[in-house]
Amino acid sequence: MKALLCKAFGPADTLVLEDLPSPEPKKNEVLIEVQAAGVNFPDTLIIEGKYQFKPPFPFAPGGEVAGVVKAVGEKVSHLRAGDRVMALTGWGGFAEEVAVPAYNVLPVPKSMDLTTAAAFGMTYGTSMHALKQRANLQPGETLLVLGASGGVGLAAVEIGKAMGAKVIAAASSAEKLEVARKAGADELINYSEQSLKDEVKKLTGGQGVDVIYDPVGGTLFAEAFRSIGWNGRFLVVGFAAGGGIPALPANLPLLKGASLVGVFWGSFAQRQPQDNAANFQQLFAWHAEGKLKPLVSQTFPLERGGEAIDALGQRKAVGKLVVQIRQGA
Repeated sequence: MKALLCKAFGPADTLVLEDLPSPEPKKNEVLIEVQAAGVNFPDTLIIEGKYQFKPPFPFAPGGEVAGVVKAVGEKVSHLRAGDRVMALTGWGGFAEEVAVPAYNVLPVPKSMDLTTAAAFGMTYGTSMHALKQRANLQPGETLLVLGASGGVGLAAVEIGKAMGAKVIAAASSAEKLEVARKAGADELINYSEQSLKDEVKKLTGGQGVDVIYDPVGGTLFAEAFRSIGWNGRFLVVGFAAGGGIPALPANLPLLKGASLVGVFWGSFAQRQPQDNAANFQQLFAWHAEGKLKPLVSQTFPLERGGEAIDALGQRKAVGKLVVQIRQGA
């Protein structure tokens, strides 16, 4: 099989396409013939040695895939060869085949093609967990989404609307905000041209927002928190802006009666698998109803997977990027 390999930590243009032996599934694993692999922010970190996990060399990036089951280990009973599935891999997804623990594999519903499925799990799983378990978002509340045109940001916009919230989308350009508007955002803020705090105050009648979803970090972190309302919940999702981990004066949560809430979906999925499964049942139902419309803005062949990682790392993309391992997905 072919795989796009990281053989030493470095930029995306150092990845190399090579032939490897096909993996053999262990007793509790599923061997997947990969049709497509989603591109996510951790891919930009893991190839440069900046992620919390450092796989042994050589390894392929790619934390989520969709494809068809080729074989199952002897202890796997809920899946069989020929099933259409999506899976979280951590790494290894930029390859024609990958072996994955069965607990990280979900059947793909009939309403979803495999390219969409490859772009669905991590972004929608993260945003659903953030808004449901961590923020306890309620109908009628106001949700502010930063980085609203990216993969997790767009998912948060759609899920927030499905949960009955008023959604304010914030992004750095009019083009990105148009993408968020089409995803259902009620209000738009261009934070490269407008004061985020002043615009939120205007849009909420001075009350502030109930929930802030922040996958960006960076210089807007503290300003966004200053726009939160009483009993607000600020979701720390990621730090795509780079430039270090932002800090917050401890008196701000006190004065606002607000909470700073961490979101680590991968750990949640392992620690609370039944809750995670229930989340996905709801997500799949919303997708079938047309409430969730994942945006795959561009696909890349396997040999150009490094270009996809580079485009994501430079924040050039909207929606999700997908590496198309096989055609017809």
